[in-house]
Amino acid sequence: MAELNVGDQIAELRMTPDKYLPHRYAGASGDFNPIHIDPEFAKAVGLPNTILHGLFMMGLVARASTEVAGGDPGALKRLSVQFRGMGAPETEIVVTGTVKSVEGDRAVIDTVAAQGDNQTIRNAEAEVQA
Repeated sequence: MAELNVGDQIAELRMTPDKYLPHRYAGASGDFNPIHIDPEFAKAVGLPNTILHGLFMMGLVARASTEVAGGDPGALKRLSVQFRGMGAPETEIVVTGTVKSVEGDRAVIDTVAAQGDNQTIRNAEAEVQA
């Protein structure tokens, strides 16, 4: 792990999910809830359109956090998130983070995932180990 200090910013992770990502993720996760894959159903229940799976967004937080440990997914020792908004396909997601604490070879990173002003994940903590 690179030398980390409290207050350091981690590298931003940016990605724009295409309109078919919820379909692919539904197949991978087994979550075929129609709010993710059926635009007419999503609109019928009051959503503007289909929404991304929350666990997909959480995975991006995990990925951004482990980049400080060389991208090793095994470096992630703990992850806690609060889902605070709905993510939309075809809108860029930006994950940012700030090192909250460092003890030995472990760091705790406070992370946020957002699409514009919509913070879909807030108060997330990822503990990584070198």
